[in-house]
Amino acid sequence: MNWLSNISPPGLKSVFGKRETPDNLWVKCPKSGELIFKPDLEASFWVTPSGAHLRVGPLVRFRAMFDDQKWEAIELPEVPRDPLKFKDDKRYVDRLKGAKAKISDRNKADPNGENIIQDDCMAAAIGLIGGKPAVVLVQDFAFMGGSLGMAAGEAFIKAAETAVARDAALIVCTASGGARMQEGTLSLMQMPRTTLAIEDVREAGLPYLVVLTDPTSGGVSASYAMLGDVHLAEPEAMIAFSGPRVIEQTIRQKLPEGFQRSEFLKDKGVVDMVVDRREMGKVIGSILGHLMSRRKSSSKGVPPVSQPRVDVVE
Repeated sequence: MNWLSNISPPGLKSVFGKRETPDNLWVKCPKSGELIFKPDLEASFWVTPSGAHLRVGPLVRFRAMFDDQKWEAIELPEVPRDPLKFKDDKRYVDRLKGAKAKISDRNKADPNGENIIQDDCMAAAIGLIGGKPAVVLVQDFAFMGGSLGMAAGEAFIKAAETAVARDAALIVCTASGGARMQEGTLSLMQMPRTTLAIEDVREAGLPYLVVLTDPTSGGVSASYAMLGDVHLAEPEAMIAFSGPRVIEQTIRQKLPEGFQRSEFLKDKGVVDMVVDRREMGKVIGSILGHLMSRRKSSSKGVPPVSQPRVDVVE
């Protein structure tokens, strides 16, 4: 205790007491190294002034895409947890609990956190984009690397079924490191199952758009990520089947600079457009305006949505 404490009038300490400052108020840009005020970053959908697109979850993507940032949450099917009773250095069920707690804390910290339903790496919602009805399914890399498992497969099928039932376009934002090894062959089975769901959307005459984000790899890039009618990608997103080190060791050759990035793939015809996240909703709305212009009823089954109430599609 110093001499100033002895002469301070009662109550003065509470006025000038120590204030706690949030430890995550500033975010460092991975591209430029500058510190960015977090509220400014949130306002720009987590795109830094230097153009770096940081990894985000479903809430940010829904806000960036849907008209007036309004949507209806889609309830996704439940699946058996840990069907193989898998365990390495940690039980699979414990990994799932930890991952779910992580995303739950993140979503609760968001002002629109109550407007989302997410139990695994997928979250889906329906709303209007450019005035056209669309189901948006988002793969969350924060949940076990967005790995493709039974829950993700069922989520994709549910989103596709909802799109057909509601006469809406299907839009999938991919972000994954590949199949979920803890589910073995059951995980790999989701590749053909999602492919069949895409065929149902096409047979209904509805558009299927893919937004490739960083990173998209493994079984996801070998299935529904490359089956879109239109492929959009965020700037500098890593899009591949396997990593560059594995490929270089296999073919024993030095690979071109940035050959697995979205700009390189656009030049080679794999990606149709590289789109800034802040413009994604506008661009998709324009595309849907062309692809769905001849449909007699483009708003079938899509009632006005509002927030903060959550309408659940069952």
